Amino acid sequence: MLKYIISSLFIFSALIGYSQEETIVADSIATDTISTKEIVKDSVVYKQRYGLRVGIDLSKPLRSILDDNYRGLEIVGDFRVSHNFYVAGELGNEEKTTQEDNFNFTTSGSYLKLGFDWNTYENWYGMENIINLGIRFGLSTFDQTLNEYQIYTPNQFWNEADSGLNGGDMLGEYSGLNAQWTEIVLGIKVELIRNIFLSGSVRLNYLINQTEANQFPNLYIPGFNKVTDGSKFGVGYNYTLTYLIPLFKSNKPQKKEKVKEEKDQN
Repeated sequence: MLKYIISSLFIFSALIGYSQEETIVADSIATDTISTKEIVKDSVVYKQRYGLRVGIDLSKPLRSILDDNYRGLEIVGDFRVSHNFYVAGELGNEEKTTQEDNFNFTTSGSYLKLGFDWNTYENWYGMENIINLGIRFGLSTFDQTLNEYQIYTPNQFWNEADSGLNGGDMLGEYSGLNAQWTEIVLGIKVELIRNIFLSGSVRLNYLINQTEANQFPNLYIPGFNKVTDGSKFGVGYNYTLTYLIPLFKSNKPQKKEKVKEEKDQN
């Protein structure tokens, strides 16, 4: 009888152990399934838009309205090549009359800038804002017209201006001028509403080469802005409003950040 009871207890213990092992395996499988579901749920595929963004520089039409001595228009655009890389360019035309102490001149011409932008900003999920660093190569062709000129002298004892000594031989148009330069660009683009972006940038320019008239130097270059005597550096800026024309989308996933609560396991 005792032998029968011992055998029964042994068999019962084995069944309990087997049942616990099945429970552990089932719990492990359930936990793995939940974790897999969480990973799939948290890793959301966000299709980023690729396309052509075009618009205008708002500062030039505004300046044309406020300044009678300036007329200008600039068309801007960029195309997204990869996740953070854009090819970009600007095409513009300017006419500016400048009054200095001893002369008055008008510069008129067109320019083209080509280069690229690199987005340094990691967007939140679903956002497409940009903080970019970029480089441009600029080319401008223009004419300069010397409207008035007066020979400078520190002592107007002989009334040279009234006597006709005003540099009349230099007056006239100087055409066929050109210049080339590079720009370092720092800018920001913010999506106001769907596909509409407002942006601004500042530029540090370096003049590589220029052709100028023998009688009159280039003091203003369309696209480059003011030329400082004795320096090849210049500065520029723009404020643009652009529209994105989506052409296709990428399938690169972006992680959707969530705050997870961890539970202690006994």
